Amino acid sequence: MPTVIEARGIATRIAGKFVHRGLDLDVERGEILALVGGSGSGKTTLLRHLVGLTRPSSGTVRLFGVDLARTRRAQRLALMRRFGLLFQNGALFSALTVFDNVALPLRELRCLDEALIRDLVMVKLSMVELEPRDARLMPAELSGGMVKRAALARALALDPELLLLDEPTAGLDPERAHAFVRLVRSLSHELGLTVVMVTHDVETVLALATRMAILAQNRIVAQGPIGQMALLDDPFVHSFFGAHRELLHSSSMNPPAAR
Repeated sequence: MPTVIEARGIATRIAGKFVHRGLDLDVERGEILALVGGSGSGKTTLLRHLVGLTRPSSGTVRLFGVDLARTRRAQRLALMRRFGLLFQNGALFSALTVFDNVALPLRELRCLDEALIRDLVMVKLSMVELEPRDARLMPAELSGGMVKRAALARALALDPELLLLDEPTAGLDPERAHAFVRLVRSLSHELGLTVVMVTHDVETVLALATRMAILAQNRIVAQGPIGQMALLDDPFVHSFFGAHRELLHSSSMNPPAAR
């Protein structure tokens, strides 16, 4: 499969301390990669590096084959239209309605008339299962689940190929978390998205991810299919998967009978 993101030798130094050092990571087209690690391991910082929102101290990141350190402004803007980012708390602009939050990236293109923008916004809201009446609401009037959906609609406004999710189910109760995961899974399949998500929630990983990368000791220490990662003899893995680890182990030892 083509590689969407290729990170090599990433080092990040903050306040004199290394957060990342010698970190390598590839993300292939069409996969859903879960990036997990302990608190303070630099997951969100890495997520931002992968799409050029911030730069590492050293190392290279190629996004869609383009070296982010060597891009000019016009090329960088073109690349930014190819990915969408869902921030941990939604990061909706509090002074804008849901409609205007989703319309913002479309208006920044400066080439679409308002009638077309309106139609596109309503399509995106429908995609994330929000009602037309929800477009008039302010962020303060939304439930936690609605904030996530509105932020997802904004992230999808420019029809990106790559979607990045920072703790997508944080702050949601189990029912809303499950509903949001189902929505992301459905959209990723329908739209052919490549997804990279940072999460600490094992349920989200098991329900959504196709592959997992573990960030520890300033680098990616292991990566692979979820079932394979769950069986690693590692203290973090034991803690992360908990009781799910035994279930995954049992299912691998007892595969379903052939029909």
